[in-house]
Amino acid sequence: LWAIFIRREGSKHHQTSKFGIMPTERCEELIALTLQSATNRGYKEDFETIKKIQECCKAFTEDDVKALCEKATEAFIQDGVLAMVDAPVTIVGDVHGQLYDLIELFKIGGIAPQKNMLFLGDYVDRGYYSVETVTILFALKVKFPKRVTLLRGNHETRQVTQVYGFYDECMRKFGSSKAWGYYTSAFDFLPLSAVVDNSIYCPHGGLSPHLNTLDEVRALESHCRKEVPHEGAVCDLLWSDPEDGISGFNMSPRGAGYTFGEDTVEKWNQTNALNIVCRAHQLVMDGYNWNHNNKTLTVFSAPNYCYRCGNLAGILVVNENSSVEQYEVRSFSDAPRETVTNKPVPREMPDYFL
Repeated sequence: LWAIFIRREGSKHHQTSKFGIMPTERCEELIALTLQSATNRGYKEDFETIKKIQECCKAFTEDDVKALCEKATEAFIQDGVLAMVDAPVTIVGDVHGQLYDLIELFKIGGIAPQKNMLFLGDYVDRGYYSVETVTILFALKVKFPKRVTLLRGNHETRQVTQVYGFYDECMRKFGSSKAWGYYTSAFDFLPLSAVVDNSIYCPHGGLSPHLNTLDEVRALESHCRKEVPHEGAVCDLLWSDPEDGISGFNMSPRGAGYTFGEDTVEKWNQTNALNIVCRAHQLVMDGYNWNHNNKTLTVFSAPNYCYRCGNLAGILVVNENSSVEQYEVRSFSDAPRETVTNKPVPREMPDYFL
């Protein structure tokens, strides 16, 4: 039944391109299990499906990962550095390797190919299942390239993943750093931001004093396909944060990017004929938070972040003709998890996200 549904949807949405062909049988199996998870009724079924997803990902060889990442990279290049996304669409913030909550998100916000989906970055680190999470998202992108858009977050880099867990997880699950190298090489080609329906600007972090127009964002194409630098426009898009009560750009306490005030958002939106900025990157207890008199929205989609913060998750559902009245923010709490008896012992990490 799922195979028939996918085939019909694929035809409807032009999925007959080379990107719609999964590189390995394991990738195809993972897609089928992920789609099945969105229709589960009850957490018992979720646990069974997630266990199958974990077993499927465990069977991935390094060659499987390489093939998937190569196909995903082709799809990322097609999107360009500034992806253009049509409404209706579900916009998702940080998910950080929280597999059970990602499955819950699909049940609440929908999943491709029924829904357009825009993920704002930070797929890995912190959570226990970064490998499974990023593999699912890459597979969805390859299977439904016109329906799924993935952006680069500040965690989709070699340097950050070596500190916050993804590198260690790859070493533990694959026995070498090869798979990590394939994933992080693909990260270099993720778009830096997106525009939804010509009205919502979506970076992972925020604005930059080095960028005034969308054309200037597009111009980053020629020198952004590499590790994220410690300063400059590319860094700012992934690391900056909004702040109320300030004007202009100020140095960020994170040590990268800037904090930006309401006046910068007003100027950006007016110059580029946009309505709002929607971004992720920042833990907010309700799963979403408006700044700058409802000109900037933060969505954070990892509930009970790090399995200890107690926050809700949020997603933004944008309906067609995306006026402010068409925005719907949905919040949800963390999904029940089976007891993890062999979870890794986390090393001490700086809590920059606070």
